[in-house]
Amino acid sequence: MKSNPNLSLHQYLEKQIKEIRAEVGTKKVLLGISGGVDSTVVAKILHLAIKDQLTCLFINNGLLRLNEEKQVLERFEKYGIEVEYLDASKIFLDNLQGVKDPEEKRKIIGKIFIDCFKEKAKSLGKEYEYLAQGTIYTDVIESKKGEQLVKSHHNVGGLPSELGFKLVEPIKELYKDEVRALGKIMGLDDELLLRQPFPGPGLGVRVMGEITNEKLQMAKISDAIFREELKKAKLDQIIWQYFTVVLDTKSTGIFDGKRNYNYVIALRAVISKDAQTAQAYPIPYEILSKIGERIVLETKCSRVIYDISSKPPGTIEWE
Repeated sequence: MKSNPNLSLHQYLEKQIKEIRAEVGTKKVLLGISGGVDSTVVAKILHLAIKDQLTCLFINNGLLRLNEEKQVLERFEKYGIEVEYLDASKIFLDNLQGVKDPEEKRKIIGKIFIDCFKEKAKSLGKEYEYLAQGTIYTDVIESKKGEQLVKSHHNVGGLPSELGFKLVEPIKELYKDEVRALGKIMGLDDELLLRQPFPGPGLGVRVMGEITNEKLQMAKISDAIFREELKKAKLDQIIWQYFTVVLDTKSTGIFDGKRNYNYVIALRAVISKDAQTAQAYPIPYEILSKIGERIVLETKCSRVIYDISSKPPGTIEWE
């Protein structure tokens, strides 16, 4: 815990609830949720603090994992937290057409998120003075400007002041493992808390180069296969984070006895505690082989490779 390492998570929760109530008063708060651990934990903290003054907005940016929009809405309905749903996938994908640079992708995605927040807040007919965000301490570190910049995060320092929102960021002093532990304290289910970390820009930074429908579908299908097979092998709770990356590189392969000149898909699996450092996990070869075979057959990519880079020098995500 960055702010006070001697403060327990129970005390931290109580402190945040008191501070939120004192700051927000009777005003309305809008929270953009992704369905991931960070935004869900923030939603629960705010719901405990201000109840119906909170509205969660779930924006489908078209860059979600397979069937994720349905799963997120079902989970929040179970938690009893109000969610407004906006399918803005066409807007996001149209604006990302032709864009290859990862930083430009992140900035575009962040800007559209903010625009969608603003427009949806107006359409809801409520006065929102505050915008809540699931910023964690790792995001803050990696978004430092100047020579310290590793990569920008759409939810750090990207809120234009002219929108008139004030920020509420109740977990920005916590590392990822602390966020999960805090969620456990509040009674969130393990299915959510043990969910894989997922970047704010979604599959937009797991598709290298330009985002096309073909590459996006490859990313969704390969990711689903990877998660399914690791769960079957009982490695899903041992490996801290795992995902697939569709490269912007084509390679020659063979499919159904014919030449298959198609994209390459990389597998990434790491162990880490706080995302500051990470090491590649040594998935047994027979499991890797099965995963690779399924991905090639079901996505028709040309080949599958395994990333063994540590952090540092690499980052966990590729972009």
